[in-house]
Order: sequence, then structure tokens, then C-alpha cells
Amino acid sequence: MKRERRKIVGVVVYDYQMARIADRGRVDLVSVGDSVGVNMWGHQRESDVTLGEMLIACKAVRRGVSRAVVSCDLPEASEDLVSAARTLAAEGGADMVKVEVDVETVQAIVRSGVAVWAQVSGQSAVGSGQEVAGLVERAKALEAAGASMLDFRHSGPVAGPAVVDAVSIPVIGGLGGGPWLDGRVRAIVNAIGYSAAALDDDADRYANVARVALDAITSYADDVRSGRQVRGK
Repeated sequence: MKRERRKIVGVVVYDYQMARIADRGRVDLVSVGDSVGVNMWGHQRESDVTLGEMLIACKAVRRGVSRAVVSCDLPEASEDLVSAARTLAAEGGADMVKVEVDVETVQAIVRSGVAVWAQVSGQSAVGSGQEVAGLVERAKALEAAGASMLDFRHSGPVAGPAVVDAVSIPVIGGLGGGPWLDGRVRAIVNAIGYSAAALDDDADRYANVARVALDAITSYADDVRSGRQVRGK
């Protein structure tokens, strides 16, 4: 897709039903993020997520996807990152694992037979010349280590195109990414307002599922309390 200059569409999903919907929407990449701990299970930090929890989410999403590439985040708490990566691939069904680690670890995971989506992070949207050079150097090193794709956070309109042009693998962006990258990845909970927080803000989203759900639950409760027949099977 990068060679053909076609943008890669990625979404972060945590469950079977949303995975099925995303796959039907013909996204290219379905990412099981460690943010599942915060957004779905109420953890305080993403770093609290364990390998066992990531494995449960990865298996669920894998069952719902038939065509898109499935990536699973490697949890920070993993003691043996190579072993954890192999577990997510072999047991979870992940096509690749997403990591924020050193180049040597990326190389070790790739050598174990697991594809890697490695992370590059800028400090701000506007990078200095020195920062851009450092980011390009890291991107090239990750590609040389065998990474299949890069996630460039806070890329900015200067560093972003520089990294995209410097490597042959796709560079897509989540947090702080931009249209200058090879593609974008967005958490479904944020894109469609599938979280309780969306009830109380006016962020620009593609939908507000939380408000639709609240209205539906309120209507259901009214029917029950009024003695009316409820809807749905």
C-alpha cells in the first residue's frame, strides 16, 4: 500500500463485536491496544495491563477479524518480551505485535518469527532539526532490525514526511499523527464516542455512541417501569 501511495486505515479495538464491525468496514489494520485496560477494564494506567489480559483481548478480536491485519500491544509488564510476543502470536492469533522497545529487542522478536510494529515518538508536533535527524536515525535502525511497520506519535508536518521518505516500511500514526504519514490509527472508543466520557464533552467525533446508548437505555427503563413490552430479541 505504501508503494502504491494508498493510505492505511487502522483502528484500535478491544472486543469481538467491534472487531467484526471494523472488519466489515474494510479497515486495513485492527490493533488491540494496551489501552484496553483503561478504556474497558477500569485500570488506572495502561502499564497495569498484564500479558494474560492482553491475550484475552487479542483472542476475542482475532475471532472477529477475517481480512484485516491484527496487531496486539506487547504489555510493558512482560518480563520476557520475546516470549510474550510469541505467545500473543501463537495463542492470541496476532499477525504482529506493537512495541516501544530498543532496537536490539525488536531484532530479537523478529528473529523469533514474530512481525513487529515498532514505535517512534516525537517530543512535539514541531520538531527541531536535531530532533528530526534523531527520529530519522531511529526509524532507519528499526527498519534495519526487521520492523514491518512504524507508529510515529507526535510526528508533525516536518518530522513526519522526513521519516516516511527515509524508510520503505509503512509509517502510520496514532496519537499526534497527521495526514502526511502513510496512514492513521484511531481508537474506536474515541472515533465514535464509545465511552462514558463522550456523554459530557463536545469533541468532534464521527458519532456519539454513548449518547445513543444512554437514550436507548433510558427508553428501555421507561418501558419497563410503565409496564410496556420491551424491544429487542
